[in-house]
Amino acid sequence: MNPRHGPPPRRARRGSAGPPRGSSRPAASATRDEHPPDLRLAGFAVALWLAALASLYLSARSGLILGGGALAAATGAALTDRLPGVHALARRGPLSRATPSRATLSRAGSSWLGRAASAGRWAAVRWLVAAALLGAGCGALATAARVSVRDAGPLVALVHAGATVRADLVVRDDPRALRGSPGLPPTYLVAVELTAVHPQDGPDLRLSVRALVLGSGPEWRSLLPGQRASVTGRLAPPRGGDLRAAVLSVKDPPRLHGQPSWAQRAAGDLRDGLQRACAPLPDDVGGLLPGLVVGDTSRLDEALEEDFRATGMTHLNAVSGANVAIILGVVVFAVRWTRAGPLLTAVLCAVALVGFVILARPSPSVVRAAAMGAIGLVGLAAGRPRAALPALAAGVAVLIVVDPELAGDVGFALSVLATGGLLLLAPKWRDALRRRGWPLPAAEALAVPAAAQVACGPVVAGVSGSVSLVAVPANLLVVPAIAPATLFGVSAAVLSPVWSSGAEFAAWWGQWPARWLVLVATYGARVPAGTLPWPGGVLGAVLLAAVTVALLVAVRRPLVRRLVAVVSLGAMLGTLPVRLVAAGWPPPRWLIVACAVGQGDAVVLPAGAGRAVVVDAGPEPTPVDHCLRRLGVRQVVLFVVSHFHVDHIGGIAGVFRHRTVLGVITPDWPEPPGGRAVVAAQAAGARVPMAAVGPGWSYTVAGLALTVLGPCEPLHGTNSDPNNNSLVLRVRVDGRTLLLPGDAETEEQYELLNHLGPAAVRADVLKVAHHGSAYQAPEFVDAVDPAVALVSVGAGNVYGHPSLPLLGRLSRGGARVLRTDQGGDLAAISTPSGLAVVARGDPPS
Repeated sequence: MNPRHGPPPRRARRGSAGPPRGSSRPAASATRDEHPPDLRLAGFAVALWLAALASLYLSARSGLILGGGALAAATGAALTDRLPGVHALARRGPLSRATPSRATLSRAGSSWLGRAASAGRWAAVRWLVAAALLGAGCGALATAARVSVRDAGPLVALVHAGATVRADLVVRDDPRALRGSPGLPPTYLVAVELTAVHPQDGPDLRLSVRALVLGSGPEWRSLLPGQRASVTGRLAPPRGGDLRAAVLSVKDPPRLHGQPSWAQRAAGDLRDGLQRACAPLPDDVGGLLPGLVVGDTSRLDEALEEDFRATGMTHLNAVSGANVAIILGVVVFAVRWTRAGPLLTAVLCAVALVGFVILARPSPSVVRAAAMGAIGLVGLAAGRPRAALPALAAGVAVLIVVDPELAGDVGFALSVLATGGLLLLAPKWRDALRRRGWPLPAAEALAVPAAAQVACGPVVAGVSGSVSLVAVPANLLVVPAIAPATLFGVSAAVLSPVWSSGAEFAAWWGQWPARWLVLVATYGARVPAGTLPWPGGVLGAVLLAAVTVALLVAVRRPLVRRLVAVVSLGAMLGTLPVRLVAAGWPPPRWLIVACAVGQGDAVVLPAGAGRAVVVDAGPEPTPVDHCLRRLGVRQVVLFVVSHFHVDHIGGIAGVFRHRTVLGVITPDWPEPPGGRAVVAAQAAGARVPMAAVGPGWSYTVAGLALTVLGPCEPLHGTNSDPNNNSLVLRVRVDGRTLLLPGDAETEEQYELLNHLGPAAVRADVLKVAHHGSAYQAPEFVDAVDPAVALVSVGAGNVYGHPSLPLLGRLSRGGARVLRTDQGGDLAAISTPSGLAVVARGDPPS
């Protein structure tokens, strides 16, 4: 040993990662930064993604310019010479030719090392910038090439002309049913690849571009991906921002040619078998289980689907990386139990992955989920978990280059973000909980859904315009049930072609974890103030992302972490009671609430604590359901249908959702028959009595008196017979008179004045007839002479409602006029000083 230099340092033993003896620092803390995330490909992938997304909204020429400029800049960054000082230093070396002293040598060496380190950092930044620019160039050029095909001249001319053509196509994905008018066949939205277009005038076009087909009829529902067909329809421009070249509206059924591939047929047989196995189960569970397994939501109850959306659990009803992870997890567990190596495990997982893709159908969404799930196999095969992050970046880049449309796909963004959150955030949060004494299962159960929710939160907020407060607890509660429900469902599907009884037995077992999911979604959706409003669109997503990143960075410091915890707890304790108890909605002594349901009518009248009379239901179930939830209505003592148009009865399922309905009354006028059939079916399904009533019928409950004034007699040959045979209701509540004329137009209004006289229609509050249309009798409006006029109307509707001259006439008569498209839910209230009106301020977008 040289005494001048002291003892040599002791070499650390392999595997020794703990702190020095006697240190009080925990071992986990000492090693938590030993292997930082490998993010070298992240800049390349993110830049490629953003450039592809931008290029979808640009012309092919602009995309080429963007891509060429990015590649040129990348080349320049890669070839940039070193910093002048460092380059000169490297040329002459750190030592002069003269023999230096020891002190001079020490100073020169330190200076050279510092400048060399600076040069190394600059080189790293230079290559990161070059990689990002290279990614942007690749993304822009790949997208521009596809955009040039989309915008080919002959097809664009036919689209803008609205030409009627015969088209040959290949189905790309499962047909998706759209909500239509009651009594009419559903309309299906089908993603297709156009292979030929035959216009009525002009040459045939041979091409390969994407399009959407709108078709009605049961024949569309049975189409499988890969099926070739011919259709005749009218072309229309697409919405933009994707690779679809046209929208084709078709009236006739498709003419099929040949059969889909064997994989698609096998998948169809397995999916049909799963539906048959689930048929004996209760409706909610029987519709949910196929959605959990293969994303088949064709039998999923609308009410349950809305509950899943309110609790942030909709991802469970679509094939995602979570489904893939469950299947691969079972395979890994079984293979590792046999002590197989990483390579064999990865191979068997790949086989299982291919089998699951066949089961769920290899549509674009399923292939995307499989790609996200396969990323973990890369790290598994390499025996290095850190390889998963570069694999994620590489997978994103490859998928977007192959299909640039994924850059604008919300499902793709959620898949990537959820996978990234599980790789980057969940392990650190799990380890942090372990250091605080949490057992491993509990730490993982909390860290995984929290990481996925935080990662996906900005995109969800941007799309929905809200932030769910119950999403993390709800997803945490359902974690134990997801895997068994999925595995039993997969077993039922696999057994269905060969053993139907065994498939039904597996589905019977799968219903029990599925029931837990239904229970959590149902009660989670009923939590008051379960969602907070948030700005929608790109601005809202960026805002929440910035807030999330700031909090994640800030809470790394113990003092800031404690402050955030205290402030969050105080905000929760301070604001939730305000939202839950004294939110001001419904306001005290409310007489009537006009619900913001879009272009339609839904009116609520108080009938005691948690009880109400509901008049009409709007066009969709969700808005009226939310309105009744906000009012705390648990029992509908009477549901009144003014007439059977879809904008008044389309949302009837929302009125019945999670509520007891005691009775339904309708007008005698039976048209349109499809609307009447919808109301009758809903009432019969809930075993609720339904009756048609006429003028003079009355009903009294809890201080509310309702009387039917009209129609005085059936009216025929009017501008709209269903409108002019609407039930006209006079309501007395808390000493005030309300008039609800449905969609009564000029003819019925004059009929009321002639038969009953002006005094019969005098009211303090008027629900303006027919969404404020111009078809109003001036004498009728003057006779009502309301102090408050509520207009239920949808923003930007195509009918021109409400009529500005009508609103002016009401205002000049002394009425305070409010509109649901501007004020959201509207309530008229009785105060000691007279009538008042409160607008909740959340009109639907």
